[in-house]
Amino acid sequence: MTNVALVSGRNGVIKKCEANGHAGFSKKGGDIVCSAITILLRTAMQTLSQTPTATVSADTSSRGKLAFLVELDNGNPMVESRAKGVSDFLRNGLKSLSKEFPEHVLFEETTI
Repeated sequence: MTNVALVSGRNGVIKKCEANGHAGFSKKGGDIVCSAITILLRTAMQTLSQTPTATVSADTSSRGKLAFLVELDNGNPMVESRAKGVSDFLRNGLKSLSKEFPEHVLFEETTI
């Protein structure tokens, strides 16, 4: 099972995301559930890292782990709006996967 933990602020913007494990839907290297999780996380991370005044630091130190931290200049409403959109996209995608594949994806979100 892949465990995905998302930490967001009260405004709904991602502060931290971490995914660990293998979904176990199919063999490693050909697992569509793992692939879907990876695509969602990598796209969100890359989009946030291309956002002006946003700093993203990632940990991909081992296979089956992807984690990133996001720091924003919250004084800029356009930056916050873009980050909120990316956060909503990621949150909705992960919720959808966890509902469709509950034995393979555990999604948890904490708001701080």
